[in-house]
Amino acid sequence: MLHSPTNSILSRASPVDILDLRPHLRVIELQHGQVLAESRQRLSKVYFPHSGVISSVVELGDGAAIESGMIGNDGVFGAAQALDSKVSLHRVVVQVPGEASVVTAEHVKAVAQSSPEFLTLLMKYEQFFLGQVQQTSACNALHSVEQRMCKWLVRMHDLAGSELPLTQEFLAQMIGVRRTSVTGVATQLQNKGMITYRRGKLKILSMELIERHACECHQTVRELYAEEFGNIDGTTSPPESRQGPGL
Repeated sequence: MLHSPTNSILSRASPVDILDLRPHLRVIELQHGQVLAESRQRLSKVYFPHSGVISSVVELGDGAAIESGMIGNDGVFGAAQALDSKVSLHRVVVQVPGEASVVTAEHVKAVAQSSPEFLTLLMKYEQFFLGQVQQTSACNALHSVEQRMCKWLVRMHDLAGSELPLTQEFLAQMIGVRRTSVTGVATQLQNKGMITYRRGKLKILSMELIERHACECHQTVRELYAEEFGNIDGTTSPPESRQGPGL
């Protein structure tokens, strides 16, 4: 049963809509590496994360993959697809472990059909997520590895705090570069006192410096969220630390 939602979308839902959702919601653990959807898979559940990070990953025929967007306690996964029985366009996996409230797609669709306010809330998040994906695409094409890595760390910090279970192999895949490139940039960031990295765990030491070295995309994503929801941070008070197994 949901008592005090830490998910931004649920927190913004009307009391009437929460009453409709509450009996059907159950809180589950999001396990590291858990696949919530495969590409082209029809979705039967909708996830409202309270903690942790979910990644939408584009997979290519040669086995390469790159992250197109992140979902944390600021959003929802599967709601837009639930409204018209669509499939997931990409593979969706748990990047950082946490918790989420889960409800069937059928019930989300029923509540949205009976509540224009709830439908608008879901569509506003979908609009934001589309903007995030488009910004990520432009960022990957135009900005340096250091800028992209710092931008990625800003977004991760917004959603999961300053301590991140992370391997360099995984980070390289997420931003679409070779591991050697990530190793070089990570070394530079450590030398500048911005992060520490040891045994698959990365700790952000200075968000001010990280943001200074990031491209403008992290701020654009925050502003996109603020335009839809009026919260420039794009988050609901992320925990200072989110522990989990190394990726």
